[in-house]
Amino acid sequence: MDYIYHYQSFLGGITMASDGTHLIGLWFDGQKYFADSLRGPIQEKSLPVFKDTCRWLDTYFSGKDPGFTPPLAMRTTPFRKQVWEIMLQIPYGRTLTYGEIADKIAKKRGIKKMSAQAVGGAVGHNSISLIIPCHRVIGSDGNLTGYAGGIKTKIKLLNLEGIQLKESSPTSR
Repeated sequence: MDYIYHYQSFLGGITMASDGTHLIGLWFDGQKYFADSLRGPIQEKSLPVFKDTCRWLDTYFSGKDPGFTPPLAMRTTPFRKQVWEIMLQIPYGRTLTYGEIADKIAKKRGIKKMSAQAVGGAVGHNSISLIIPCHRVIGSDGNLTGYAGGIKTKIKLLNLEGIQLKESSPTSR
């Protein structure tokens, strides 16, 4: 059984999901691919992982680096998991490009090149938004290239972290 819990932020409602122990999902209500990692019966319930996640969100939305990560379980393909694990390493207030992530994966796999577009697909299907910071991934030219929660939300999150955006941002593909 999977469990859900709701959180209200200044950006709107957030739904989080758990397998009972780990966080398996966190989505802005109504975002693209909403609840894509849920399986089987679902029950709304308060759990310790949700309390940890709410504490993380409270700290984050106050404009500070939470400094910890709630326990996560990534229900995804091996490739997406590899991309998501790299995103987890992007520090608060910093960004990485799709190409830089592709280069890291290529290096780990011992291959010459990895498609930045394939990385983009994995980033876009991130089921644990915010905590796995897909909003910190940008285009190679510094432009914003999309966000499942919407470009306006991505801009607000980057601004919250003090990230300076290019004058030509935002763009959406």
